Amino acid sequence: MQKIVLASQSPRRKQLLEWAEVEFDVMAMETDETWPEGMAIEEIPIHIARQKADAIMRQEIYKRYEQHVPVLAADTVVVLQDQVIGKPTDREDAIRMLTALQGNTHRVITGVVIRNHLKEITFADITEVDFHPIDAADIVYYVDQYKPYDKAGSYAIQEWIGVIGIKAVRGDFYNVMGLPVSRVVRALHDDF
Repeated sequence: MQKIVLASQSPRRKQLLEWAEVEFDVMAMETDETWPEGMAIEEIPIHIARQKADAIMRQEIYKRYEQHVPVLAADTVVVLQDQVIGKPTDREDAIRMLTALQGNTHRVITGVVIRNHLKEITFADITEVDFHPIDAADIVYYVDQYKPYDKAGSYAIQEWIGVIGIKAVRGDFYNVMGLPVSRVVRALHDDF
């Protein structure tokens, strides 16, 4: 499989690609993570991922790559009762998010864009996650110890809160970490 450009600084996405033995360079930029009003929820992370890919493809450094080298961009959102929950703004917001998620089922949707100068593939992968009821003290402990401020929904499934709090996962576990890596690898293998 050829080398790709990962449009992300996420340590989790890097780790998943390393585990899959995908060769990649990292090239990331801050981009707008808003979406048009009325957009279907499943389209939101694809829209944001496309903005990330577009930002990289406009850079002079990317233009040095051969035109067939794909950019991989992804964005993950958490959805509770048809409300998109992004990354927390601060400690109180993280505690509020986790309090809402505990004892409930939510969806984790990762939008993926793989593109080069010749083609583009997009998809969204959806995983349902059930949380056990979690004590308020445990939520505060997790936020204070793990500082999940860069994570959609204020948690990482592979951290302490996931180990003690997740009741069930329906779908791709790695999607909840931020990248449905097996689907990405298949797309890279079959289409690029």
